[in-house]
Order: sequence, then C-alpha cells, then structure tokens
Amino acid sequence: MTPTTRADRPLVILGPTASGKSSLALAIAGEIGAAEIVSIDSMAVYRGMDIGTASPSASEREQVPHHLIDVADPGEEFTVGVFKRLAVQAMAEIRERGNTPILVGGTGLYLRAVVDDLKLPGRYPEIAAELDAEPDNEALHARLASLDPTAASRMEPSNRRRILRALEVTIGSETPFSSFGPGLEHYGPTPFVMTALRWPQEILDERIAARCRDQIEAGFLDEVRTLAAGEVSRTAAQALGYREFLAHIAGECTLDEALETAVKRTRRFARRQQRWFRRDPRICWIDAPVGASEIIEHWDEQRILPTG
Repeated sequence: MTPTTRADRPLVILGPTASGKSSLALAIAGEIGAAEIVSIDSMAVYRGMDIGTASPSASEREQVPHHLIDVADPGEEFTVGVFKRLAVQAMAEIRERGNTPILVGGTGLYLRAVVDDLKLPGRYPEIAAELDAEPDNEALHARLASLDPTAASRMEPSNRRRILRALEVTIGSETPFSSFGPGLEHYGPTPFVMTALRWPQEILDERIAARCRDQIEAGFLDEVRTLAAGEVSRTAAQALGYREFLAHIAGECTLDEALETAVKRTRRFARRQQRWFRRDPRICWIDAPVGASEIIEHWDEQRILPTG
C-alpha cells in the first residue's frame, strides 16, 4: 500500500447551504497548515454579494487564503467553463507554492466540472436569451424531452438552469446535449476525497432560518439595494434571498414576508443539494457537528492506495 500526499488527493467538503462547510474547512486548514481553500460556489464568485452568499469574512480570508471568491462583477454571465478553468489554475498554483488545496462548497455542477474534468460544450447567448423568456419550466422540460430524451431524463423538471443549458446546447450546436459525455449519472474514478456534512433535517431547517435572520442583521438589505442599483446578470439574479428582499424594498411585501419566503426557498434549495450529492457514491457522508481532526483522519485513510 502506497501513501500519497494530501495535495495529490485534495479534500472536498460538501453539503447543503448552512451546514457549516466553510467553518470546518477553515479549521482543517488551520490544523494541517500550508493549505488554501478553493470555493465551489456559483454565487460567491460575484463581488458585492458577500452577505447573501455567506462568503468568508475578510479576517477569515487573511487567516487562510481563499480562491474563486469575488472574481466577477454581478453583471457578468459567469459560466461553468470559466469556473473550471479558474479552479484548475488555482489548484495548480497552490501546489506550486507547496500547499494543499481544500475545495469547499455546495454547487454540484461546478464541483463535477472540476473533479471529473467535464468536457463542456460551447455557449449560444442569443438562443439562451430566447429560451429564458419562457417562464414555464415544465414546458421547457417537455421541449427538451422531445429534442433530447436522454438529457431530459437526467434532470428534474424544476431545475430550470440545467434545462435551459441543455436546450441551449442542443439547439445551438444541433447536437443532443447528452452526446457531450457520459452524463452526470456516470461517477468514475477521481483523485479527490469527497466528504459531505449531514444534519437531521429539522436542525438544518433551523440553521437556515437562523442564517437568514443573521444576514438581515448583518446588513443584507443594504447589499441588495446596492446590487439593484447596478447591472445584474441572469446567473447572479438567481442568488438566494436577493429576489425576495428586493420585493420588500420595492414595497411589494413586508420584511417578515420576504424573510419567510427566503427561508422557504433556501430550504427547498438545500433539499435539492442533498439529492444531488446523494446520487454520487464516491461521497462519504459524515454526521455533523464534526471536528476537523475526524475529517483529517478520514482524509488520510483515503490517501492510502493499493500498489500495482
């Protein structure tokens, strides 16, 4: 049996929103030393959205270097392909410095792009804009099913973002989206050690509610006002909470109503995250709360590979 270095088998900390991934990653990085964190979060990439995305604070980023946070303006359409390129580059630079990358986040597709080196098809902005004008997710899913039944069978009718992307590629390239690879249902070998935090559902629900309340106290409404004053891309506009509190600012609902809606939406999102990660047999689920030492022990056990 041959031990590998931690940098050869990077740790990935996953889980639904509000599960404590970021704080655990900081603790692990602090304990092992010479580590840097790569964020796997499709919304934390945007500048000026730190409160709503629960991004690490400035002091936490000084404590441990973080990557892929605040790298794009809210008006930019940030894609999976761009993320993959930046993440791969960040990990290479971390290793060049003699440090170990730790990946942490909850955006499943961004994660798969990195850990499985997904081959990503091109973009067709005009087609994407035309498709996005259709508000009915089920109608979009039905259209995808008629054009690419295999791709449609791999995604839930409520997953608007994935459906739009599959349709964009299928129509724009005149090639079924499912033909670009074995699909997200294929889980091949990967050098990454993936762990996910598991909470009892009722506790996770309360953690989500507490986080939303804390964000309000931290100045989330001001952040939403600032964001609304500028240009916001289609992808950035999907961030949890922004739509709900923008409605409150516009006088369409009370603060309590906006908060209640944001909590419900975030809880639904957390359930989708859990379903996504549970499909991947390579992910080891660990009951939370959990200490850094336990995760490090698991990580080191997974670094022992058979010879020959």
